[in-house]
Amino acid sequence: MKWAHRLAMLTAAAACVLIVFGGLVTNTGAALAVPDWPTTFGQNMFLFPSSQMVGGVFYEHSHRLLGALVGALTLALAATLWSSGGHLRALGVVAVVAVLTQGVVGGLRVVLQADALALVHGPLAQAFLALLVTLAVVTSARIALPVVAVSGATRALALAAALLVFCQIVFGALLTHAGRIDLHLAGAAGVFALVPVVTARLRHTRDAVAAPAAGALLALLGVQLVLGLGAYVARFSPLWIPGDSSRCWCYRSRIDSLAGSCSQRSWCSPCASWPASVRPTRSRLAASGAFAPRAVNAVTDCPEATSAGRARSSGATPASVRALERGPSAWQQRRRPVEAVL
Repeated sequence: MKWAHRLAMLTAAAACVLIVFGGLVTNTGAALAVPDWPTTFGQNMFLFPSSQMVGGVFYEHSHRLLGALVGALTLALAATLWSSGGHLRALGVVAVVAVLTQGVVGGLRVVLQADALALVHGPLAQAFLALLVTLAVVTSARIALPVVAVSGATRALALAAALLVFCQIVFGALLTHAGRIDLHLAGAAGVFALVPVVTARLRHTRDAVAAPAAGALLALLGVQLVLGLGAYVARFSPLWIPGDSSRCWCYRSRIDSLAGSCSQRSWCSPCASWPASVRPTRSRLAASGAFAPRAVNAVTDCPEATSAGRARSSGATPASVRALERGPSAWQQRRRPVEAVL
């Protein structure tokens, strides 16, 4: 069980990094930098040369490679848990199904270019992370310690908080892809009202698992508040934030996590995402055949660049795309303030 716990921790950590890269893919406008799937510009994904991983292609292709790593770790974890039988075996199988589903949904998002699939892809990633955290908890040595009795009201509040946090994840996806800030603000108010109550109740139980996790959850709630405010100011206010756009992405590209454990030791971690997503259209480039990684990236790496915007609006012929490749983009030359980009 020790090895299963370590593997579960490693898989959860890798999933966190994967989620961060997923946020970078959205925030940098690189969601379609690689136009095909499961291949990468017609090549085997694992053999794609690193020299061509530039700009948006770097974020998108790295996200795919990390996804493959998480998938392999999940398979290894499920194989390790198989001999344990019971609920551990079942959770391992569910994790495999979830990671395969997530990979297929992400691939179809590229192939079909459907925003509806993006609304599924993001929240499913958070649910998968919650499952990995659950596996890490139930395979730990502390889970064998005596469980402190928890009232039915505390259990109900913990479950309600977990459901509310997941709804907030969905609202974050709706904000990113549909601009529904009203739902997200309402969900945030509910999370910040309910989660502190749940953490207070769990900390008072002095349970070996629930009490320390509740304290960590309260700290994460504070971090989430700072990140959420930074994201709101960056996107929805006229205030200027010092630094370039990559620093602004640090406000918006954060881990949206939902943590949980088995039975009455369940709680949640606040999560929301307010990135300013820019998803450039590649249909005209596809029609023209300009699918070289650098050619596509020249138009899509920075949608705000004047030359790239003109290329997109004018049809982006292969010749014009190649012209964009020859020198640094207008965005790289001017490094405009964040508010100009937003």
